Amino acid sequence: MTQLLSEIAQIKGIRYFLISFTDLFGIQRSKLVPTAAIDSMVANGAGFAGFATWLDMTPADADIFAIPDVNSLFPLPWQPEVAWMPADLYMNGEPVAQAPRFVLKQVLRQAEALGYRVKTGVECEFFLLAADGENLSDPRDRASKPCYDQQALMRRFDIISEICDAMLAMGWGAYQNDHEDANGQFEMNWMYADALITADRHAFFKYMVKAIAEKHGLRATFMPKPFSHLTGNGCHTHLSVWDLEGKTNLFDDAKAELGLSAIAYQFIGGVLNSAEAICAITNPTVNSYKRINAAVTSSGATWSPNTISYTGNNRTHTIRIPESGRFEFRLPDGSANPYLLPAALIASGLDGIKHQRSAGQRYDNNAYTDPLPVGTVKQLPSNLLDALRCLEVNPILAESLGANFIHSYLKLKRHEWQEYCSRISAWELENTLDC
Repeated sequence: MTQLLSEIAQIKGIRYFLISFTDLFGIQRSKLVPTAAIDSMVANGAGFAGFATWLDMTPADADIFAIPDVNSLFPLPWQPEVAWMPADLYMNGEPVAQAPRFVLKQVLRQAEALGYRVKTGVECEFFLLAADGENLSDPRDRASKPCYDQQALMRRFDIISEICDAMLAMGWGAYQNDHEDANGQFEMNWMYADALITADRHAFFKYMVKAIAEKHGLRATFMPKPFSHLTGNGCHTHLSVWDLEGKTNLFDDAKAELGLSAIAYQFIGGVLNSAEAICAITNPTVNSYKRINAAVTSSGATWSPNTISYTGNNRTHTIRIPESGRFEFRLPDGSANPYLLPAALIASGLDGIKHQRSAGQRYDNNAYTDPLPVGTVKQLPSNLLDALRCLEVNPILAESLGANFIHSYLKLKRHEWQEYCSRISAWELENTLDC
């Protein structure tokens, strides 16, 4: 007989549960549930008004119910009497089609139907800011090339070690932490896993980093480009496709160039084919487009792509092949939804396998200093509106992710774009006030 969650809670000393879901804008929504009521929530779900979140609902819609995934339990390492649980959304007894976690699970079912199991890993970059959210937390972190700076890293040892210890305690296989290329920026790495497990961990990681930073009187941000002169926050994603048992990496081919199999290149071909539309999901904010296609930063490089191209072990293109058996997708930024990011990537890649799409020519140029001639490869969208227009006309993602999701996502994101356009910026006043 399956053990009740309340019984597990008694063993682990859990008093409360955060039943959490991530909406279309990547915002985590939760209810704090006492252990005495958790078994009822597992059976029936915690009720929410969908209109109060970014899910494209109205006040007239019925309640949505968040049913926690009993296989994903995250006791808060910094507050162990509380546990976080990702949840799936239902309304009127049916899954909410536009809910990000449902969208990912739907794509993973499509992969399984083809005999594939997808594994992913993410590299989440973030800034540690002062409590005001405007200044770096470390005023001495001023080097022009601060990447891997030992002194700056160790001045934040208390925070970084607490987060890393938490990941180790939860069995994530955390293995390295570093100061990144921007002043005040850090990256922490843990082992890859099945795509849904990684997505849940990604969502929890963002919450954990922010919570522990607040505990230390600081503020953490995953904003794509909080400072115009510094490198932005990426969310580089590594992906491989395995057999259903998870024992054989179908991307691995030791005899092939760069160690990738034919279906790996087909997968890459699918990603490159839909990259402009994927951009609307992996780079989902107005600010995202200040990271890609950006001017040179104070460190000398943006570390973000500007062309839709793939390469070997070269960090200036959208897709990098660092070693055999996997590739790295360098387009996503820190604002990417932990569930929609892999969903869009996997959907486009499966289309590439299905239609045996060619990845085309590999380019090994330094895209920053030696760009390809104009017209050689496609360029990334220059703003959110252009990316949304590409998503709107892309039939591949609509079919795989679902028409309901695409409709809701485009509707809400267009509204966000219009709201941005209605604001008067300091740049406009500075340059046009005296016209």
